[in-house]
Amino acid sequence: MKKSFLFTIFVILFITLFCILGTWQLYRLQWKQDLISEINYGLNSTPIKYSKKINKNYQRVVSEGKYDFNNQIYLYSLNEKGQPGFDVITPFETIESENILINRGWINRELKNKPKINVTEKKIQGLLKKNTKKNMFKPKNNIEKNIWFSINLEEVKKVTGKNYTDFIVYLENTETDVPSPKKITINVPNNHLKYAITWYSISISILFYFLYFRRTQ
Repeated sequence: MKKSFLFTIFVILFITLFCILGTWQLYRLQWKQDLISEINYGLNSTPIKYSKKINKNYQRVVSEGKYDFNNQIYLYSLNEKGQPGFDVITPFETIESENILINRGWINRELKNKPKINVTEKKIQGLLKKNTKKNMFKPKNNIEKNIWFSINLEEVKKVTGKNYTDFIVYLENTETDVPSPKKITINVPNNHLKYAITWYSISISILFYFLYFRRTQ
Protein backbone atom coordinates (compact mmCIF):
# COMPACT_ATOMS: atom_id res chain seq x y z
CA MET A 1 0.00 0.00 0.00
CA LYS A 2 2.79 2.37 0.95
CA LYS A 3 4.74 1.57 -2.23
CA SER A 4 1.63 2.18 -4.33
CA PHE A 5 1.11 5.56 -2.66
CA LEU A 6 4.73 6.61 -3.19
CA PHE A 7 4.57 5.50 -6.82
CA THR A 8 1.44 7.61 -7.34
CA ILE A 9 3.13 10.66 -5.82
CA PHE A 10 6.16 10.01 -8.02
CA VAL A 11 3.99 9.91 -11.18
CA ILE A 12 2.07 13.05 -10.21
CA LEU A 13 5.30 14.95 -9.63
CA PHE A 14 6.69 13.99 -13.04
CA ILE A 15 3.45 14.80 -14.85
CA THR A 16 3.37 18.19 -13.12
CA LEU A 17 7.01 18.84 -13.98
CA PHE A 18 6.55 18.05 -17.67
CA CYS A 19 3.39 20.16 -17.85
CA ILE A 20 5.29 23.09 -16.32
CA LEU A 21 8.04 22.65 -18.90
CA GLY A 22 5.45 22.59 -21.69
CA THR A 23 3.77 25.75 -20.40
CA TRP A 24 7.14 27.48 -20.07
CA GLN A 25 7.84 26.69 -23.73
CA LEU A 26 4.52 28.30 -24.68
CA TYR A 27 5.59 31.47 -22.87
CA ARG A 28 8.91 31.29 -24.73
CA LEU A 29 7.01 30.87 -27.98
CA GLN A 30 5.06 34.08 -27.37
CA TRP A 31 8.28 35.90 -26.46
CA LYS A 32 10.01 34.66 -29.63
CA GLN A 33 7.06 35.69 -31.82
CA ASP A 34 7.12 39.18 -30.27
CA LEU A 35 10.87 39.35 -30.87
CA ILE A 36 10.49 38.38 -34.54
CA SER A 37 7.80 41.05 -34.98
CA GLU A 38 10.09 43.60 -33.32
CA ILE A 39 13.02 42.72 -35.59
CA ASN A 40 10.78 42.76 -38.68
CA TYR A 41 9.53 46.23 -37.74
CA GLY A 42 13.09 47.47 -37.29
CA LEU A 43 14.35 46.04 -40.56
CA ASN A 44 11.55 47.87 -42.37
CA SER A 45 11.87 51.09 -40.39
CA THR A 46 12.97 54.38 -41.92
CA PRO A 47 16.32 55.55 -40.50
CA ILE A 48 15.98 58.36 -37.99
CA LYS A 49 18.65 60.59 -36.50
CA TYR A 50 20.27 58.98 -33.48
CA SER A 51 19.50 60.30 -30.02
CA LYS A 52 20.28 58.75 -26.67
CA LYS A 53 16.60 59.22 -25.85
CA ILE A 54 15.63 56.56 -28.43
CA ASN A 55 14.90 53.28 -26.67
CA LYS A 56 13.20 51.39 -29.49
CA ASN A 57 14.85 48.03 -30.01
CA TYR A 58 15.93 47.38 -33.63
CA GLN A 59 15.15 50.93 -34.71
CA ARG A 60 17.27 51.93 -37.71
CA VAL A 61 19.29 55.09 -36.98
CA VAL A 62 21.79 57.36 -38.70
CA SER A 63 24.37 59.69 -37.22
CA GLU A 64 27.53 61.63 -37.96
CA GLY A 65 30.64 62.01 -35.85
CA LYS A 66 33.97 60.33 -35.20
CA TYR A 67 35.26 57.00 -33.92
CA ASP A 68 37.52 56.54 -30.89
CA PHE A 69 39.82 53.71 -31.98
CA ASN A 70 42.06 54.15 -28.93
CA ASN A 71 39.36 52.69 -26.67
CA GLN A 72 38.13 49.98 -29.04
CA ILE A 73 36.64 46.86 -27.41
CA TYR A 74 37.12 43.32 -28.67
CA LEU A 75 34.12 41.16 -27.75
CA TYR A 76 34.70 37.41 -28.11
CA SER A 77 32.26 36.01 -30.66
CA LEU A 78 31.73 33.21 -33.18
CA ASN A 79 30.94 34.00 -36.79
CA GLU A 80 28.23 32.31 -38.85
CA LYS A 81 30.55 29.37 -39.54
CA GLY A 82 31.34 28.88 -35.86
CA GLN A 83 34.87 30.30 -36.11
CA PRO A 84 36.15 32.12 -33.00
CA GLY A 85 37.01 35.78 -33.30
CA PHE A 86 35.87 39.16 -32.05
CA ASP A 87 33.09 41.65 -32.56
CA VAL A 88 34.72 45.06 -32.87
CA ILE A 89 32.91 47.48 -30.55
CA THR A 90 34.06 51.04 -31.19
CA PRO A 91 33.05 54.16 -29.21
CA PHE A 92 31.58 56.87 -31.43
CA GLU A 93 30.95 60.51 -30.57
CA THR A 94 28.26 62.26 -32.58
CA ILE A 95 28.46 65.87 -33.71
CA GLU A 96 25.92 66.54 -30.93
CA SER A 97 28.50 65.15 -28.43
CA GLU A 98 26.47 62.04 -27.67
CA ASN A 99 28.35 58.80 -27.08
CA ILE A 100 27.41 55.53 -28.79
CA LEU A 101 28.92 52.07 -28.88
CA ILE A 102 29.10 50.78 -32.46
CA ASN A 103 29.30 47.09 -33.30
CA ARG A 104 31.27 47.36 -36.54
CA GLY A 105 31.30 43.61 -37.18
CA TRP A 106 33.35 40.44 -36.75
CA ILE A 107 37.07 39.84 -37.31
CA ASN A 108 39.46 36.89 -37.06
CA ARG A 109 41.56 36.77 -33.91
CA GLU A 110 44.69 37.50 -35.95
CA LEU A 111 43.32 40.93 -36.89
CA LYS A 112 42.95 42.13 -33.30
CA ASN A 113 44.61 45.54 -32.85
CA LYS A 114 45.53 45.74 -36.54
CA PRO A 115 45.19 49.31 -37.93
CA LYS A 116 43.73 48.05 -41.21
CA ILE A 117 40.42 47.14 -39.53
CA ASN A 118 39.81 50.82 -38.71
CA VAL A 119 38.00 53.16 -41.09
CA THR A 120 37.60 56.90 -41.43
CA GLU A 121 33.84 56.92 -41.98
CA LYS A 122 32.09 59.85 -40.34
CA LYS A 123 28.52 58.87 -41.20
CA ILE A 124 26.98 55.70 -39.84
CA GLN A 125 23.75 53.78 -40.29
CA GLY A 126 22.69 50.79 -38.27
CA LEU A 127 20.17 49.07 -36.05
CA LEU A 128 19.82 49.86 -32.37
CA LYS A 129 19.94 46.69 -30.30
CA LYS A 130 19.61 46.53 -26.55
CA ASN A 131 22.66 45.20 -24.79
CA THR A 132 22.10 41.65 -23.55
CA LYS A 133 22.83 40.91 -19.91
CA LYS A 134 25.70 38.64 -19.01
CA ASN A 135 24.67 35.09 -18.13
CA MET A 136 26.29 33.00 -15.42
CA PHE A 137 28.23 30.86 -17.90
CA LYS A 138 30.25 33.69 -19.46
CA PRO A 139 33.78 34.34 -18.15
CA LYS A 140 34.82 37.66 -16.68
CA ASN A 141 36.12 40.31 -19.03
CA ASN A 142 39.91 40.52 -19.32
CA ILE A 143 40.21 44.28 -19.57
CA GLU A 144 44.03 44.27 -19.46
CA LYS A 145 44.24 42.09 -22.58
CA ASN A 146 41.14 43.76 -24.07
CA ILE A 147 39.24 40.49 -24.39
CA TRP A 148 35.59 40.93 -23.45
CA PHE A 149 32.84 38.35 -23.12
CA SER A 150 30.02 40.77 -22.35
CA ILE A 151 29.47 44.52 -22.50
CA ASN A 152 29.46 45.79 -18.94
CA LEU A 153 28.73 49.52 -19.08
CA GLU A 154 30.47 50.22 -15.78
CA GLU A 155 33.65 48.59 -17.06
CA VAL A 156 33.29 50.41 -20.37
CA LYS A 157 33.16 53.69 -18.46
CA LYS A 158 36.37 52.78 -16.60
CA VAL A 159 38.12 52.17 -19.91
CA THR A 160 36.72 55.11 -21.91
CA GLY A 161 35.85 57.59 -19.17
CA LYS A 162 32.43 58.08 -20.78
CA ASN A 163 28.84 56.99 -20.16
CA TYR A 164 26.91 54.99 -22.74
CA THR A 165 23.29 53.97 -23.07
CA ASP A 166 22.15 50.35 -22.92
CA PHE A 167 21.77 50.25 -26.71
CA ILE A 168 24.45 49.34 -29.24
CA VAL A 169 24.30 50.31 -32.92
CA TYR A 170 24.96 47.38 -35.27
CA LEU A 171 26.57 48.95 -38.30
CA GLU A 172 24.92 48.46 -41.69
CA ASN A 173 26.17 51.05 -44.18
CA THR A 174 29.70 49.81 -44.74
CA GLU A 175 31.39 48.83 -47.96
CA THR A 176 34.22 47.02 -46.20
CA ASP A 177 34.37 43.28 -45.56
CA VAL A 178 36.64 43.63 -42.54
CA PRO A 179 35.16 43.88 -40.01
CA SER A 180 32.32 41.80 -41.41
CA PRO A 181 29.00 43.45 -40.37
CA LYS A 182 26.76 41.36 -38.13
CA LYS A 183 23.60 40.30 -39.95
CA ILE A 184 20.36 40.83 -38.06
CA THR A 185 17.46 38.93 -39.62
CA ILE A 186 14.09 37.52 -38.62
CA ASN A 187 15.45 34.01 -39.22
CA VAL A 188 15.88 33.17 -35.55
CA PRO A 189 15.40 29.64 -34.16
CA ASN A 190 11.82 29.12 -33.04
CA ASN A 191 11.17 25.52 -31.97
CA HIS A 192 9.27 26.30 -28.79
CA LEU A 193 5.93 24.93 -30.04
CA LYS A 194 7.59 21.63 -30.92
CA TYR A 195 9.20 21.48 -27.48
CA ALA A 196 5.88 22.29 -25.78
CA ILE A 197 4.11 19.50 -27.67
CA THR A 198 6.91 17.11 -26.71
CA TRP A 199 6.64 17.87 -22.99
CA TYR A 200 2.83 17.66 -22.99
CA SER A 201 2.98 14.39 -24.95
CA ILE A 202 5.33 12.88 -22.37
CA SER A 203 2.94 13.95 -19.60
CA ILE A 204 -0.05 12.34 -21.35
CA SER A 205 1.94 9.16 -22.05
CA ILE A 206 2.94 8.84 -18.39
CA LEU A 207 -0.68 9.39 -17.36
CA PHE A 208 -1.98 6.67 -19.74
CA TYR A 209 0.68 4.19 -18.63
CA PHE A 210 -0.12 4.96 -15.01
CA LEU A 211 -3.87 4.41 -15.51
CA TYR A 212 -3.20 1.19 -17.38
CA PHE A 213 -0.93 0.01 -14.61
CA ARG A 214 -3.59 0.75 -11.98
CA ARG A 215 -6.25 -1.18 -13.91
CA THR A 216 -4.03 -4.26 -14.18
CA GLN A 217 -3.34 -4.36 -10.46
